[in-house]
Amino acid sequence: MEHTAFSSDVISSQELLDKLYQNGNLKTYREGEIILDENASIRSIPLVMKGLLKVIRTEEDGREILLYYIKAGESCIMSFLGGMHNEKSIVKAEVEEDSEILFLPVEKVSLFIKEYPEWLDYIFRLYHKRFEELLDIINAIAFKKVDERLLNLLTKKAEIANSNTIVVTHEQLANELGTVRVVVSRLLKQLEDSGKVKLGRNKIIFSDLN
Repeated sequence: MEHTAFSSDVISSQELLDKLYQNGNLKTYREGEIILDENASIRSIPLVMKGLLKVIRTEEDGREILLYYIKAGESCIMSFLGGMHNEKSIVKAEVEEDSEILFLPVEKVSLFIKEYPEWLDYIFRLYHKRFEELLDIINAIAFKKVDERLLNLLTKKAEIANSNTIVVTHEQLANELGTVRVVVSRLLKQLEDSGKVKLGRNKIIFSDLN
């Protein structure tokens, strides 16, 4: 059986891919649905087959901040770590685009680590990627202004969508940046006045993605 979510440079072992599908539970989700909430028990690990997820952390004051995206062929390293140590989830995973997700039971995750060195390598590579992304988030919050963070977020969304048009609300952007809508709306108007973007109803168009 061929599994197109994972390219050969991600997981090359057909036997391992077959095992994942045989032991996992494939589900479909619509944009906006929550597949994992904060403080929830982690009994299975999500592997994204199609679509896109975003992982969010909620602060004590209720504000949210975007940590990273999970694309097809990837998983949530926070779920790996929490599930392996029988801990509650410290993040929320929300569907950004309609998705197909394969849920692999935690006990199978541990078993495959022993049986398939490539599975362990896959987890380590994910950990390395997410660690770098989280360092970027810390750096942005500590040293970058909100306008620069907003432009970086819009650029990332456009690159993921492979389109100059981003379908998103000002409220969603504010939540992902950990700020308020009025600040995002003001900054977007400044970007529009400078010619970098064009604003529409629930969408933002880059004048030039490059």
